[in-house]
Amino acid sequence: MIHSKILGVGSYLPEKILTNADLEKIVNTTDEWIVERTGISERRIAGEDETSATLGYKAASQALKKAEISANEIDMIIVATCTSDRFFPSTACLLQDKLSINRNIPAFDITAACSGFVYALVIAEQFIRGGIHKNILVVGTEVLSRGLDWTDRNTCVLFGDGAGAIILQASSEPGILSADLYAQGKYKEILSLPSFEILATENSQKQLLLPHLAMNGKEVFKLASKFVEEAIVETLAKNKLTHKDIDWIIPHQANERIMYAISKKLNISFDKFVSTIKYHGNTSAASIPLALDQFIDEGKIKPGHLILLEGFGGGMTWGSILIKY
Repeated sequence: MIHSKILGVGSYLPEKILTNADLEKIVNTTDEWIVERTGISERRIAGEDETSATLGYKAASQALKKAEISANEIDMIIVATCTSDRFFPSTACLLQDKLSINRNIPAFDITAACSGFVYALVIAEQFIRGGIHKNILVVGTEVLSRGLDWTDRNTCVLFGDGAGAIILQASSEPGILSADLYAQGKYKEILSLPSFEILATENSQKQLLLPHLAMNGKEVFKLASKFVEEAIVETLAKNKLTHKDIDWIIPHQANERIMYAISKKLNISFDKFVSTIKYHGNTSAASIPLALDQFIDEGKIKPGHLILLEGFGGGMTWGSILIKY
């Protein structure tokens, strides 16, 4: 039977740091207000010459180096992003070009907001399990800072830019042990980033207006907590495990209060929750691989550890992946 394993993980964060103190100068907020409600102290902001493709390229290059394989050994690219460089071609195709992969391989984007990386990893695992591909590059990359209303203190304080990448390889030993994906479109309005809209101005001329992210924070908090709790319980039951068997839980880094709420509700020690939100903010589809890479580099995640990935985002979408690292 063909399984899949993580061969290498990489990440990249833009150099520009936007602190809570910086935000105090541009919007009605305070460091204390942001930290108390989110756990975020700072976030990274992409430079003028940086895009989802360029961030993804740097994360992918790191992952390839750690995996000790060349770019031309990749036989599929899946990019999770809701801030693609263009409507088309896909960011995955742009990434293929940047990596100088001249072979004819499939490359495509998927959009599941902050659940995007979990969705992409599950898709990649299915292609490997089916014996179709051997080495798949999965990337989560976002420049959400360009879709924010910088006068809205409820959203602009939350998000940051970054990218994370995984090389998933066919293996004779299990790596991804189980996975589940979910969506419920009836919650579409509580967290969304509208597409570009053409609106009439007062003189009836047409003007292209940039979209801004919109969020009902209370509803997102309530539903995210509920859905992730249920997904954790279901994954543990399916694999005949208890939370004591899990070494690490890596949830989407949206809000540290959500992590605490889940920890308390399920009576799981918060020490098992990987939290990088303090310095990254919410990087959407990039948050899980960014957190995974950091904890691997710090030596906290070790071979043999059981890791539970939990994503949730606009859609609403959510999902769970159990991995033996």
